[in-house]
Amino acid sequence: MKAIVQERFGPPDVLRLADADMPEAGPGEVVIRVHAAAVNPYDWHMLRGDPRIARLIGATGLTRPKSRVAGIDAAGRVEATGPDAGGLRPGDEVIGLAPGAFAEYVLAKADLVVPKPAGLSFEQAAAVPLAATSALRAIQQVGEVRSGHRVLVNGAGGGVGTFAVQIAAALGAEVTGVCSTRNVDLVRSIGAAHVIDYTTEDFTTGRVRYDVILDNVGNQPLRRLRQALAPTGTLVYNAGGSPGHLIGAVGAGVQVAVVNGFARQRLRVLGFVQKRADLLAVTELIEAGRLTPALDRTYPLADTAEGLRHVEAGHARGKVIITMA
Repeated sequence: MKAIVQERFGPPDVLRLADADMPEAGPGEVVIRVHAAAVNPYDWHMLRGDPRIARLIGATGLTRPKSRVAGIDAAGRVEATGPDAGGLRPGDEVIGLAPGAFAEYVLAKADLVVPKPAGLSFEQAAAVPLAATSALRAIQQVGEVRSGHRVLVNGAGGGVGTFAVQIAAALGAEVTGVCSTRNVDLVRSIGAAHVIDYTTEDFTTGRVRYDVILDNVGNQPLRRLRQALAPTGTLVYNAGGSPGHLIGAVGAGVQVAVVNGFARQRLRVLGFVQKRADLLAVTELIEAGRLTPALDRTYPLADTAEGLRHVEAGHARGKVIITMA
């Protein structure tokens, strides 16, 4: 099979299209024939081994990538199953969290694979797993958003942001989205009651105080984020930071945790969690018509490096998709 492989850490230039071994399903596993995969900031962190501290704690590999094939979001059809595959059968259309998704076939844990929403194309469906479940946890589980809450999403035009705006609006919140000029119409169209163009306005200096702030960008100091937060509000920090940092978002996360111990406000870091229940919850919202993936552009598998460059540069509107065709 064809796959995008990397033998060392570095920029997208280290990626190459190559032949790779066909995966085989063991107990509790399935092989998915990938029709589409999505690009996430997670992928370029893994690509670069960034931040460097992640190498020391074993998150990315120490001297070379832990996984030879990148990608984690997959949409496709089940090709083969191992024992105890949770009722999945060959031919089933599915989405899932599957490390190594930038390939024609990928091995996945059966409990991290769920049926593809019938109304979505494979390209739309590939946008869902990591970004939508992260948004769900940020808004519903960590932020504990309720009807009537004032919610601000910083980075509302990105992958997690576009899902977060919709989920918060579906819960009855008054949502403010912060984005660039080119994304204002998009963010308003997906349910934001208010949109702030960060190129002309700084949300931390306004008069509104928010019950929940989801920060997907990390372009504001913690003290200024807290200024925009209600006295007993919740900050959910989900900013990966720029590449090339020694500590990166880990340092910001430590700061959030330390300050939280002395503040009335709830300051939380959104961790990396993979749960079947979250996948099922977001697909239910999609089936109910309350959540729709926002797609930016697609690239063929051979041009995966270009897709990563686009996401890393911060230019994506919604999700960037890799197709196998």
